[in-house]
Amino acid sequence: MAGAVAFVWPFRESALNFFKRETRINFMGHRRHAAVLTALLILAAAGVLGLRGLEFGLDFTGGTLVEVGYPEAVDLEAVRQTLADDGYDDAVVQAFGSARDIVIRLAPDVGEGDALSNAVLDSLRAADPRAELRRVEFVGPQIGEELAEKGGLALLYALGGILIYVAFRFEYRFAIGAVAAVLHDVVVTLGLFAATGLTFDLTVLAALLAVIGYSLNDTIVVFDRIRENFIRVRKGTAPEVVNRSINEMLPRTVVTSLTTLLVLVALVALGGELIRGFAVALIIGVLVGTYSSIFVASSAALALGVSKEDLVPPPKEGEDSEELP
Repeated sequence: MAGAVAFVWPFRESALNFFKRETRINFMGHRRHAAVLTALLILAAAGVLGLRGLEFGLDFTGGTLVEVGYPEAVDLEAVRQTLADDGYDDAVVQAFGSARDIVIRLAPDVGEGDALSNAVLDSLRAADPRAELRRVEFVGPQIGEELAEKGGLALLYALGGILIYVAFRFEYRFAIGAVAAVLHDVVVTLGLFAATGLTFDLTVLAALLAVIGYSLNDTIVVFDRIRENFIRVRKGTAPEVVNRSINEMLPRTVVTSLTTLLVLVALVALGGELIRGFAVALIIGVLVGTYSSIFVASSAALALGVSKEDLVPPPKEGEDSEELP
């Protein structure tokens, strides 16, 4: 540990200077290119969702999940064939964390409870006596349907609350921009889950709600600085003020995103299979959320015609204002 600190310490000052330095990146000058990229991302994500759909977990579909462990790597195709020979043709067999552990998902119409899990285990042990039962979960179809409905409502309520909050705190154009950024983050995250075939369960839904909060937090920080600069900097155009605000908040955004990603990468690497979907969803959300807080939210507000007159109180007679350099 001491050796690592000694190695990193000489670079500390350079890193601090980098994050303290004010950047002058012309983000808003590229907002039209970013709009094209955003539209392509959303269309691609929507297309994948429409064609492939999400790989819903047991929480939403209902059924039985059986986790089985082996002392060495197991052939998934051989397990599928064994189950099919015993009448479980629709069983979904997947690796779970390692090549030695598998999960078997069975539809609710196959059966339920201990009888089903024991029958599955007997079938597997007939092919390999070393198969060991690790875990059994059962969710009824009615409960799964109810969870899916309430999860969707939770997302809609969160978006509605954001729209109302930002409209009252800032201005309705900013509210539309914030909701557009959040919708972008949710749709792109769902699209990537559909494209990769990762299981979508309650933990991933919780991660999506966390992504909404993270994205909104980043957006609100930028909007706060835009409002301050609209009041303080009277002689710049709206794109110039927005550009300056984003550059001023960029070090904070980068540091926040990097530190969050470090924790999430550690969760993916060391947290185990049960929490992996949650961590992956948050990693995707942090990356697209950082992008949307810079390009989607502010660009949408500018496209809707937000200007300093919408936020700045009338200047008092004789009052001086700051000019953009």
